[in-house]
Amino acid sequence: MKLDGKIMLVTGATSGIGAAVAEAGAAAGAIQMLSGRSAERGEAVRRTIEAIGASAAFLAGDLTEPGFAERLVEETVERFGRIDVLVNNAGIIFRGTIDRCTDEEWHRTMAVNLHAVFHLSRAAVRAMKRQEAGGAIVNIASDWGLVGGPNALAYCASKGAVVQMTRAMAIDHARDKIRVNAVCPGDTATPMLDSAIALRGVEREEGLKLLGAAVPMGRVAKPEEVAKSVVFLASDDAAYITGATLAVDGGLTAG
Repeated sequence: MKLDGKIMLVTGATSGIGAAVAEAGAAAGAIQMLSGRSAERGEAVRRTIEAIGASAAFLAGDLTEPGFAERLVEETVERFGRIDVLVNNAGIIFRGTIDRCTDEEWHRTMAVNLHAVFHLSRAAVRAMKRQEAGGAIVNIASDWGLVGGPNALAYCASKGAVVQMTRAMAIDHARDKIRVNAVCPGDTATPMLDSAIALRGVEREEGLKLLGAAVPMGRVAKPEEVAKSVVFLASDDAAYITGATLAVDGGLTAG
C-alpha cells in the first residue's frame, strides 16, 4: 500500500484514529495537510511525521465555522498544487437517548460529523474533478452507522448518514475517477472511547477488557489497525473499490 507523493488531507488529525492515519500515511509516502482544533497537539503530530521522514503542514481550526472546510481544501491545493486524498475523520459523540438529547448536542453532532463531511467533500470533489487522475475520499463512519447502538442517538444518526453519503458520492463521481469509501470502526482504543469508559466508572484497562469481551475477536481495535484500512482504500491497491463500507470491528457487526 503506497501513497508515494500523493497529497492527503486528514481532519481530526490531532489524536486517536486521525493521528494514526497521519502516521500511516506518512509511512506510505504521502505528503499531508493535517487539521484539528488544537495547534499544540497538531504540531506534535506534525513533528512525529517529520521524524518518519515525510512532509506535513498543519492548519488549526473548527470545521463548524462557516467557510473553514472550504478554506482547508483551498489551502491544501494552494500549498501542494492538488489534493489526491481526503480523509474525513473529525468526529464527536454525545451520550444520550432521544429524550435526553438536547438541541445543542444534536446540532453540534450533525455540524461536526455530517455537515463538515459535506462541505469538505464538496470542495474536494470540485478540486479533484479538475485533476486528470481524480482522487479518493475516505470517510470515517462507525459500526454504529451500520447497526444501531445504545445511548448515542445523534452519533448513530450522523454516522448512518455518512455511510449513505459515501454511497451516493461514489455513484455520482465514479466517472470522474473519484473513489469514495467509508471505514466503519468498532470500539477503538482512543480518547473518545476513554470517555465512554469513564462513564462506566472503571479504570481504562478494565474498561477496554469489558468492551473487548463483547467482540468476536476478544478485544477492541488499535488506532493503527483502522489507519491501515484507510491507507489501503486511499491507495491505488483499491483502484476498483468505490462505494464500499469496510467494517473494522473485529467481527462485531457480522452477527
